[in-house]
Amino acid sequence: MSEDARRFAPAVARNKAPITEVLARHLPASGLVLEIASGSGEHALHFAAHFPALRFQPSDPDAAALASIAAWREEARPPNLLPPLMLDVMADAWPIQTADAVLCINMIHIAPWEATAALIGGAARILRSNGILFLYGPFKRGGEHTAPSNAAFDDSLRAQDARWGVRDLEEVTRAASAAGFAAPAVEAMPANNLSLIFRRVP
Repeated sequence: MSEDARRFAPAVARNKAPITEVLARHLPASGLVLEIASGSGEHALHFAAHFPALRFQPSDPDAAALASIAAWREEARPPNLLPPLMLDVMADAWPIQTADAVLCINMIHIAPWEATAALIGGAARILRSNGILFLYGPFKRGGEHTAPSNAAFDDSLRAQDARWGVRDLEEVTRAASAAGFAAPAVEAMPANNLSLIFRRVP
């Protein structure tokens, strides 16, 4: 019997419903949604089920993650969930030319700042006018953590890699503004996380 390639991310079980509620208010009625750093693939599977008029394109730079996404897709076979793509945000060219929305959940704090800048720049290149870039995770506001648990989490991230860490909302907003995005809609989420919704200026 072949080994089950599916991965299970505990955070997905906790946050998929709140994130879906936010996305329902901001995603377009139809079109292509590119998910960056899809990880286990559980988010993409969940979103595809809840937004059948949208096509979801999962992606990840990690081979094991891509195998997990493919395994979840093969089991559930949702018609609007596309095969996963190998995508590294740091690449000069992405394998997707246009999208109506770009989602990135819990990535930018476990990557160097350069990856955040590359994510924003890549999203700006491929998003159609009024397309959205959706970011979810912990953020500082005004340079300060929003909860002691976030401060402790930030310390643990930086102990693993000095280039990692909880990003400052204002710094992310400045980078997005420079790339052609409007100021974000900011929605408070459970567990001291935030959803940021940046819209591509026409």
